[in-house]
Amino acid sequence: MLTAGEVAGLIAATGWVVLVCVLAMVLVKLARLLTETTKAVSDLNDRLTPLLDDMSVTVNETNRQLVAVEAIAKDVKQVSAHAAKLSAVTQTMFTGPLIKVSSLGYGVRRAIEARRPRKPVTRARQGRPR
Repeated sequence: MLTAGEVAGLIAATGWVVLVCVLAMVLVKLARLLTETTKAVSDLNDRLTPLLDDMSVTVNETNRQLVAVEAIAKDVKQVSAHAAKLSAVTQTMFTGPLIKVSSLGYGVRRAIEARRPRKPVTRARQGRPR
């Protein structure tokens, strides 16, 4: 028969065996996780290089297009400045003489009205509101 000390030693040894088995399973799972992580990083690295190359090409093309758009915007700004100048010249050419003709017409009309004989105003007419 086993003594109390031997039973305690057997229980302790069994506990250590269980603990070692659990730790071994944990280490195996950790090793699998590290292997999968290594594969994932390797795959990502393989896909990342072409992606960065494509992005570099895209950025370069965008910069080239922006230079072209800048030139177009500069030309549009110049055309709009010319249109504004043309509008000012057109306004000066037409509004100046138009104002003068209008003023002349007004002056002629006032002169004609001033030369017409006026009808005498009667008192009955003066009292009526117009």
